[in-house]
Amino acid sequence: QVQLVESGGGLVQPGGSLRLSCAASRNIFSINPMGWYRQAPGKQRELVALITRDGKTTYADSVKGRFTISRDNAKNTVYLQMNSLKPEDTAVYYCNTAPSINYWGQGTQVTVSS
Repeated sequence: QVQLVESGGGLVQPGGSLRLSCAASRNIFSINPMGWYRQAPGKQRELVALITRDGKTTYADSVKGRFTISRDNAKNTVYLQMNSLKPEDTAVYYCNTAPSINYWGQGTQVTVSS
């Protein structure tokens, strides 16, 4: 059974920080790279950060230097530390494998606004 449960979103002022968490089922977490995706209103879902099983990371240009993805293999959990948030980071954030499977959790809303 596949499980992806995101948490940690909220309302934050520009320049602020948030840390997102995603608990994944072991059957997908243990064998796949994991990614954080986001979908803003009226836009397509995009991959913003990816981490391989051995910890190699890749970031979209729009978040490079501000976001950090990490994973705890013992807890089947992937994190996204988001610093220096901007209004354009406002979106629903999802985790999934990378490339993604055809199953999505409920996501967590991040709103950056003053």
